[in-house]
Amino acid sequence: MMEGEMFIIRVPGSTANLGPGFDSIGLALNQYLTLEVEKASHWKVEMLSEELKVFPSDKTNYIIQVALETAKKYGCNLPPCLIKMKSEIPLTRGLGSSAAAIIAGIELADFLGHLNLSREEKLSQAASMEGHPDNVGASLYGGLIIGKQDGEKVDVVSFQPITFDVVAVIPHEELETKDSRNVLPKQLPFSEAVKAGAISNVLVAALLTGDYKLAGKMMKEDLYHQPYRTLLVPHLQEVEELSLKEGAFGVALSGAGPTVVCFAEKGKGQSLKNKLQLLMPQMDVRNLAIDQAGSKVMISERCQKYHSN
Repeated sequence: MMEGEMFIIRVPGSTANLGPGFDSIGLALNQYLTLEVEKASHWKVEMLSEELKVFPSDKTNYIIQVALETAKKYGCNLPPCLIKMKSEIPLTRGLGSSAAAIIAGIELADFLGHLNLSREEKLSQAASMEGHPDNVGASLYGGLIIGKQDGEKVDVVSFQPITFDVVAVIPHEELETKDSRNVLPKQLPFSEAVKAGAISNVLVAALLTGDYKLAGKMMKEDLYHQPYRTLLVPHLQEVEELSLKEGAFGVALSGAGPTVVCFAEKGKGQSLKNKLQLLMPQMDVRNLAIDQAGSKVMISERCQKYHSN
């Protein structure tokens, strides 16, 4: 990589679980983390989004640390770079900001280190860092992903295109994932676990066959996490009641929360967003689309020529 050359990494955010798909279902959203990268004498990060200025601007930045750890795993040393970073993904709101950062760091290492990693290798590295494959899988692959992780072994199936609208109702309050996980039970009775698994299975089948009414019913019947997290997210029930009344087919807590995602048939998202914004002016309501492509690295012609050598 020569001085003055630049490449861009763009990673979508995501929502996970979709109700009963706990730690296994993810959906990529068109809210992006973007890195503009060029060669420099030392590692430096310039935050172009105000919300990101709480993070380190030197080598200790999490994305750089992910990149260096990934490169080390493959026996590679990375050249220092200047990274200009911006993000549309709200932090600690359950929309995959940490997962997007992990994928960005892996893509950074892959490009700078000429690692030529496959998507499967990137996913394995990302899931080992995140602890589950749903958000990182969605950010990497795009579309809808269903995944399973057992230690370092990860299996994922991805589906594109998935075509329905997503309206995110985002409170201004943050919710740390660890706090949201602490309210979950350590175990479920066998009979309840069987029922919870069946609900998740039907959710996937309903989504893939376009039976959105049934998918919404399964989201509401989740037994894995939403019943326990309602105390931390008191607006979940209110959003659910309002959005179903206004045309959503399903509602779910996004990841660990506190964002609530409402699902509507294609073309109905904007109307739902407008109605919810009027009814809940204290919330940030966004009409989002599903990102179908996943993470991308976009490079200049000169940089592409160098990278292909």
